[in-house]
Amino acid sequence: MRPTCLIVIPALNESATIAEVVACTRAAIDCPILVVSDASKDDTADRARAAGAEVLVLPTRLGAWGAIQTGLRWAWRQGYTQVLTLDADGQHPPEALPRLRERLAVSDVVIGTCPQRLSLAKRIAWAYFRMLTRLRVIDVTSGLRAYGESAISLLARPEASLLDYQDIGVLLLLSGQGLRLEELPVAMQPRQCGRSRVFSNWFQVSRYMIHTTVLCLARIKRRLPAGAPS
Repeated sequence: MRPTCLIVIPALNESATIAEVVACTRAAIDCPILVVSDASKDDTADRARAAGAEVLVLPTRLGAWGAIQTGLRWAWRQGYTQVLTLDADGQHPPEALPRLRERLAVSDVVIGTCPQRLSLAKRIAWAYFRMLTRLRVIDVTSGLRAYGESAISLLARPEASLLDYQDIGVLLLLSGQGLRLEELPVAMQPRQCGRSRVFSNWFQVSRYMIHTTVLCLARIKRRLPAGAPS
């Protein structure tokens, strides 16, 4: 019988951690794993394959959301009805994945939340965005998520490709279509290596704040036509 759930791990130059993340994920949950290498310049793809994951290699960099959406589209076309995502840097505990998956019985999207990992600046930013959007989500940037069939179908559509980031824009799109969002407290680990690619410098921070503010003001409320992703 074909599995219904797929693990998607977006990765950009994560050769130092990807093998361990894949191995720990395989030990935590019995689901196939797809690593989407976002045009990595190191041997991320080879190490992921050696650890037991299937790998898609993007020829050009699409960013974290582009890599995740590639995985969601692949999952949809392969007939999966659940997708679990986690980062490749070792921050997200794979042992939390079964709990997130269980909650898909009552929610369309489940987010692994760890507010303690947020700096004061991020807490202020998220409070500002919540005020604009009225989203009741504490940890809007967490990539530890579980998506049900309705969410996969929606996020695999071309309309969702215009989103630069996986956080507020995606959450607005999901909530605007009436999908049920839930947060589940999860203890996360410090990043093992590297740094945030969104908050790596003031230019990136400014770009993110402006871009996300525009999205928040737009509210992404229009209803999309029914149908499968193209």
